Amino acid sequence: MILQRHVLVWTALAAVLAYGLYQLSGVLLPFVAGITLGYLLDPLADRMQRFGLHRLGSTIVILVSFLVALVLLVLILAPILAHQFMAFVDNLPTLAGKLQELIGLGSRYLQHHGGETLKKLGLSDTVSNADIQNSIGSLISQATTYVLGLLRSLWFGGQALYGLFSLLVVTPVVAFYILLDWKRMIATIDGWVPIEHRLEVRAIARDIDKALAGFVRGQFIVSVFLGLWYGVGLTLVGLNFGFLIGMTGGFLSFIPYVGSLAVMIVSLAVALVQSWPAWDLMAMTFGVVFVGQFLEGNVLSPNLVGASVGLHPVWIIFALLAFGSLFGFTGLIVAVPVAAAAGVVLRFLLRKYLRSELYTGEAEAGVPYPMPRQVKTLA
Repeated sequence: MILQRHVLVWTALAAVLAYGLYQLSGVLLPFVAGITLGYLLDPLADRMQRFGLHRLGSTIVILVSFLVALVLLVLILAPILAHQFMAFVDNLPTLAGKLQELIGLGSRYLQHHGGETLKKLGLSDTVSNADIQNSIGSLISQATTYVLGLLRSLWFGGQALYGLFSLLVVTPVVAFYILLDWKRMIATIDGWVPIEHRLEVRAIARDIDKALAGFVRGQFIVSVFLGLWYGVGLTLVGLNFGFLIGMTGGFLSFIPYVGSLAVMIVSLAVALVQSWPAWDLMAMTFGVVFVGQFLEGNVLSPNLVGASVGLHPVWIIFALLAFGSLFGFTGLIVAVPVAAAAGVVLRFLLRKYLRSELYTGEAEAGVPYPMPRQVKTLA
């Protein structure tokens, strides 16, 4: 009965908290960003304290340095990305038209040289070039509408005009106080935990911290590297809008497979339109993207990220889409941390179940958390 009451109370509290966050999602962005920034910079503040610098001084030095570096980065990259983005939008109808012509040419070639094979597959009817252009045009129109709708939902879902101003003003203030009082807040929350379960909760919290720190910091480094690799590499081989495509792909790399796949498709399509009928630009573009994906999959991610989160990529993609739909851009920030924390808690509960009388038919052994890991991954 006591266990049932505990489960009911904590489930009710979690439901109330989730409902409150959903209702306040429009104003959460600067606070979530500030808390995230403070969490990520806390180990650096601890290291500076070990060298003898006071916590307040460490916080000021770290935040000022971070903000100066961020402003310089924006001042350097923003004009380049904005110029290429406007040029890409202006040239999009031309690119789409040339792509339609090339696809129509490929269809006619296939009809001419592979007619017998198409007849065997039941595809003997000839498709006109106009039909192909209409189909491709409709597809591009639908894709554009979908992307604009997604951006619009993220924009208004986060109340972007208000959110942008508060992000620039409130986030540094929140990050300052979070970084300054981090240890004190953790100690206070630890004091609220029931004494009977304090050791288990601390162990779970350490697992969550390990998962979040390993993934967020590692994936940040991977995304920055891939953005620079794709952007600089595609620019050097002469691809139009290469820096914009590469940096966008690097930013999207925090979603498993999406960033690399987007860079591959968009860069090859632009290279095809730009260099047809020559193939050298396409070959070099493919080489840059392939080497980047090889480095990500075999060198960077295994060493920097590893299996720190313990979540299947499909579960991460679902979390990003679900939280992005519910909370807008704020949801994208908290999706992976929440999914990782939920994964740690659910794995703990699953281990408890596998040791419980309900599963084994015997009385549960009094072994505190962490218990033998019978299940390596969840989801």
